Amino acid sequence: MKFPFLIISVFIGLSISCDNEPYEWAPSYNATWPCENGMADIYPCSGYDLMSYLSLQDLTPEGINNGNLAGNDSWGWTDPNTNKEYALVGLSSHAAFVDISNPSLPVLIGVLPTATVNSSWRDIKVYQNHAFIVSEASGHGMQVFDLTRLRDVNDAPEIFTADTHFTDFGSAHNIVINEESGYAYVVGANRNGPFSGGALFINIQNPTAPIFEGGFGEEGYSHDAQVINYSGPDTDHIGKEILVGSNENEIVIADVTDKANPITISTVGYSNIGYTHQGWFTEDLNHFIVGDELDELNIGTNTRTLIFNFSDLDNPVYDFDYLGSTLAIDHNGYPFGDNYYLANYTAGIRVLDLSQIANNTISEIGFFDTYPENDSAAFDGVWNVYPFFTSENIIISDIDRGLFIVRRSDF
Repeated sequence: MKFPFLIISVFIGLSISCDNEPYEWAPSYNATWPCENGMADIYPCSGYDLMSYLSLQDLTPEGINNGNLAGNDSWGWTDPNTNKEYALVGLSSHAAFVDISNPSLPVLIGVLPTATVNSSWRDIKVYQNHAFIVSEASGHGMQVFDLTRLRDVNDAPEIFTADTHFTDFGSAHNIVINEESGYAYVVGANRNGPFSGGALFINIQNPTAPIFEGGFGEEGYSHDAQVINYSGPDTDHIGKEILVGSNENEIVIADVTDKANPITISTVGYSNIGYTHQGWFTEDLNHFIVGDELDELNIGTNTRTLIFNFSDLDNPVYDFDYLGSTLAIDHNGYPFGDNYYLANYTAGIRVLDLSQIANNTISEIGFFDTYPENDSAAFDGVWNVYPFFTSENIIISDIDRGLFIVRRSDF
């Protein structure tokens, strides 16, 4: 679906981008569609306004072989020189780079086509002003793109080429980056490879000259992971580089400080496992919040979010479940401050209050539903949410509809 008002807005943004001083408009935070009486235009909502929207087609310039076009992952980048914010949006045929400095007038600056063929899976992370992109496309490897090139585009959208194409591995499901250590961890690569689809270690301290430094295959295939320099409550592990993998049927905690000798610290499971998909530490590192992607579909439960006590990494403990209000499948979720932002497929994004998590209590405080057709357990709607911009603009990548920019109504 496209909205005439928004198409005009995008056109205006592009015409401005061709001036001698591109993208220098003053940001305006007036919502394009405020959330009123539970709706923002056609989208159910609570507490979040729709700032703007770009369809899959809007994100795909001529010359890109899109095939069966679909959206997937997303991430964000803030230019340290200009403080402009950019949405980095994965699609089946390419990655799109969108200037959202004015969230009501997003501008597609350019795209980076897939390294090989199209795929439903494309994942993007950022380190030192470079985007690192992997895909399950055959032979894709890792594309590295210098995001500062977005500053110099006067004729948007530009079709870019990668600054580096790293091919020490082929396809992969996901990539995670520890920005403190300067290592990328590629997960979901070849199950028959030397590390059985577990995390691959890539030194990206020089972003355009990656170095492969081994991997962690002891606990098998990892679908997603988070890696941090640990500074939490478990004094035995302070200062170590800790990987927490979501490994299909369990959660794995490992010490990956010594890349030549990664060590499993512990593993933990839970009841009614469907598919252990993704997890993330709370900011105080006391808890780890996990999404199981198939329990809603296979068991029939409402959206189930699992909370673990990780105050002792050697003895992680399942703590409690939070059940949402719909049957929708949960995908990626990120704690930020006292909030948890959940990409909830057909139920859109859900925002949960974590302030009482120590008391085994979580509550929903807002949502924005990009898939108004239904809230069933199906793989439609929101793939990812990125809530980390200092402006508090939130980007949502939707499989069926593209890019949404939303903002808390009472900001």
